[in-house]
Amino acid sequence: MKRKYLSMAIGGILLAPAAFVQAQEQQPAAGTQATQLDEVTVTARRRSESIQDVPVAVSAFGEEQIKDLQASTVEGLQGAVPNMNIAQGRGSANSVNVFIRGIGQPDALQTFDPGVGMYVDDVYYSRINGALFSLFDIQQLEVLRGPQGTLYGKNSTGGAIKLTTKNPFDNEGGAVEVTAGDYGRLEGRFYVSGKLSDTLAGSIAGAKITNDGYVKDAVSGKRYNDDDTEAFRAKLAYQPTDNFSAVLSLDTTKQDAALTLGRPMAPLLQTSLAPAGVIVLQPGETGEWNRRAQTSFQNGEGQYLKHSGASLSMNWDINEQFTLKSISSYRKLKTESYIDIDASEYELGDVLVALDQNQKSQEFQLHYDNGSNLHATFGAYYMKENVPSYQEAYADDLFSFLGAKVPFLRTIDDDLTTTSTAAFAHVNWEFVPTWTVAAGVRWTKDKKDYDRSTSTFWGAPFASLNGTVAFDAKASWTAVTPSISLQKEFSDNLMGYVSANRGFKSGGFNGRANTVYDTEHAKFDPEYVWTYELGLKGSSADHRFRGSATAFYSNYSDFQARVSQDVGTFPVLNAAKLNIKGIELEGSALLGESTTLSAQLGWMDAKYDSFEDFRLDPSYAGYDPTVNHDHVPFSPDVTARVALQHVFSLGDNGSLTFGGDVSYRSETWLSVDNRKVLSQDAYTLLGAYGVWDSSQLTWQVRAGVRNLTDKQYKTEGQEFASVGNIQTAYYGLPRNWYVSVRYNF
Repeated sequence: MKRKYLSMAIGGILLAPAAFVQAQEQQPAAGTQATQLDEVTVTARRRSESIQDVPVAVSAFGEEQIKDLQASTVEGLQGAVPNMNIAQGRGSANSVNVFIRGIGQPDALQTFDPGVGMYVDDVYYSRINGALFSLFDIQQLEVLRGPQGTLYGKNSTGGAIKLTTKNPFDNEGGAVEVTAGDYGRLEGRFYVSGKLSDTLAGSIAGAKITNDGYVKDAVSGKRYNDDDTEAFRAKLAYQPTDNFSAVLSLDTTKQDAALTLGRPMAPLLQTSLAPAGVIVLQPGETGEWNRRAQTSFQNGEGQYLKHSGASLSMNWDINEQFTLKSISSYRKLKTESYIDIDASEYELGDVLVALDQNQKSQEFQLHYDNGSNLHATFGAYYMKENVPSYQEAYADDLFSFLGAKVPFLRTIDDDLTTTSTAAFAHVNWEFVPTWTVAAGVRWTKDKKDYDRSTSTFWGAPFASLNGTVAFDAKASWTAVTPSISLQKEFSDNLMGYVSANRGFKSGGFNGRANTVYDTEHAKFDPEYVWTYELGLKGSSADHRFRGSATAFYSNYSDFQARVSQDVGTFPVLNAAKLNIKGIELEGSALLGESTTLSAQLGWMDAKYDSFEDFRLDPSYAGYDPTVNHDHVPFSPDVTARVALQHVFSLGDNGSLTFGGDVSYRSETWLSVDNRKVLSQDAYTLLGAYGVWDSSQLTWQVRAGVRNLTDKQYKTEGQEFASVGNIQTAYYGLPRNWYVSVRYNF
């Protein structure tokens, strides 16, 4: 069956004369017939261009395509972009874990930087906490694959996800939408926009998203893995003249959810200090999971987030050639999350993680366009981020002495300040007709100051071991990251390019340094990647087929790996060099007048050239033969998807649309240490939906089902084997249905 679905994916792509590009074709008005795919514009290079003209591997989704993905958060992009893995973060209701082409953030702590940059209206979001965006007022979403540095605010090694919200001048009117589904799902969304005068326009948008949760406590019946989110955004756009415009945006998101529980996959262990030995508390689970769990948190502990910000974007056309753009922003993130890392009734790895982050950034861009064959961008970027955090670790069941439990508590206060400064330039020159060269360079300096204090509290008879370990450190790193591409227009409908891009992710300090030895080895170095790409983009002359094919090779060095050593010791190693190569095909086709086919296929071969891991030395006292590095985490060999949509005209009664998709993902490993219980075998997911639109598109009724076959599959893992043998898996959504009603005005 899996081979059948994979063959369907490949066959769907090959239906078009060229590989297809996933694009943002908007549905025609009800009752009309389409004759070609709509033009797709993207801002991958910080200016509006046709997706067919950009020498970058980019996928773009408009508002309707996001709905057809049945995505309510960015996690819904899983399966829709080749060689991308995106999932809700480890045990957290408010964070997202993203890997593109095998590159991401292997540890969830705030002392690690994301490998994939997240942007909303060109503002960089520096933490994976608060990045599980609810998609309630999105104009367009773009996913750029490969290093992004010479044009983007913050350097990133894996790629970038760009969300663009609606502009008040361009989206007059509004909509109200209500959604209901199983598991207590109830959502409301609204958007209202309009001109306040000839020079001023405003919009407000909001969403309230709730569900009761997909995991239930086997004893109490309490539900977990739920959602209760409120989000609001207000925008004010000002355009007093033809050559100046400004947009002020204010947003806030609040989430108050129960715990996010996973499933213990390995036997949970207690260490007996006297007599020395190991006590098995609970066997690891096998077979199908009934989505039942227990937790040691019994006092209503949950996961809270408040994320707010303001940004001001200004554009000034100085003259016909020069445009100056300024992007100013301030963001504040507060989280208080209890996480049951061992996902059991035992208190082995239970934690509280509380952040109080703020960031301010300023970016200037100067664009030059001579009106024919030369475009240049010059820019400067500054960001300062402060992330104080407070953590508690509870482990009253981890140790025993003479048959009695030994209470254990660890508290952590730390404070990380990051200052990032950069200057960049990028030039695009059509030096002879049909041949264009683009070259860019970026200089980056990242400076980090880190203070940390760890206090340990043992119960009797080990209270004499109580103490505090503290340290402070600072370091800075600079990097020069160039990019170059050569592009050839073979015809009006066919383009090819080759490119080379370097990415950089700064070093840092181990946010799990709990011992004196850890503090002496807390610093880790930056990561670097060179990616070489060969691409082809084309469409048929009648614009009914559109597609792209990309081949890439990445040389990735100094991979920052957080590993599990001894009890409570988690060193960070610049352990590995990787070679990652792959192929990506995307596309869309209009079949007849009412049927749209889209497909994506990604193949990737990610391998370690070397992985220096002292734990694999047989002479090391903590030698662990269960660890290996045969597989790169979150890097399945194959990702594929086929989606089909057909529109039936009902004349004056509007239109009826039916659609569905099938996606496939090959075996995926969920931890750096390649422990088999934290891997997911290949699996296939199916989804289906139906939509009725009134003749004037005033009303819309949509119904759909996700994970139609109720497939059970793992998406994430917690690997802390040195603490009670914790190896916890988190699972994707079960089969779930919904109905929504939307009114447009």
